[in-house]
Amino acid sequence: MSRQAYVNGQFVPHGQAVVHIEDRGYQLADGVYEVWAVFGGKLSDAEGHFTRLWRSLDELRIDHPMSRKALEVVLKETLRRNRVREGLLYLQVSRGVARRDHAFPTDPVAPSLVITAKSLNRAATNAKAEAGVGVITLPENRWGRCDIKTVGLLPNVLAKQAAREQGGAEAWFVDADGLVTEGASSNAWILRKDGVLVTRDTGANILRGITRHSLLDVIAKAGLKVEERAFTPGEALEAQEAFITGAGALVTPVISIDGKPIANGHPGEMALRLRGLYIQHAQNAGI
Repeated sequence: MSRQAYVNGQFVPHGQAVVHIEDRGYQLADGVYEVWAVFGGKLSDAEGHFTRLWRSLDELRIDHPMSRKALEVVLKETLRRNRVREGLLYLQVSRGVARRDHAFPTDPVAPSLVITAKSLNRAATNAKAEAGVGVITLPENRWGRCDIKTVGLLPNVLAKQAAREQGGAEAWFVDADGLVTEGASSNAWILRKDGVLVTRDTGANILRGITRHSLLDVIAKAGLKVEERAFTPGEALEAQEAFITGAGALVTPVISIDGKPIANGHPGEMALRLRGLYIQHAQNAGI
């Protein structure tokens, strides 16, 4: 069976899925998105993703496309139709279709809703994590509301491309004070040599990562210490370990920053341990 996408009330073949040319998400990046990790055919960290989705929509004053209960039905049907057991589900909501104008449409319009799902080879992603990834650092150049998961991701796209061109997998943004904010599509973490985990607090200009939030719960249950504060690239290079978190990355060890190795240049034991604990949590907490 070929892939299918949900577009504004209908399931259509993935290759034929389209939105109107004057959809505001397409023309103005006037929309938000969410990405769920899928384990065993279930949506991981569902409550956190729904809460953040509603918050992002409310912050931009975009109408909710449907009720939570109805949306759950559509999300699960998207997984079923695409036979996704292990993978990712992507959801995007824009303000809708209207004659192009920067200000909101004068007449009410219905929000546009698009959902896709794809399978992942968990063995391949686990192998990548076990090898570790490199990150580069770049000056923070995004807008001041990264707490809203908007589809306006051009700085992130350019950062990811720069990382790829330099042999890395992720880019960490560094603010004017020389402090790491977050990755282009992930949250940044380090493990100090005294065994304390450190990640940036959400009071800063960062996305309130759902995987990050769940991992904090996992860390607390494991009896580990954590500090939510900023750190510099220099502190990260002096750390025992570093890693990134996100719906796609889950927990992935970082082995180098700007080409310089962290510790012995190999994936850290703590990061791999936390990856295992997070996956166990995600497998047990899906809907």
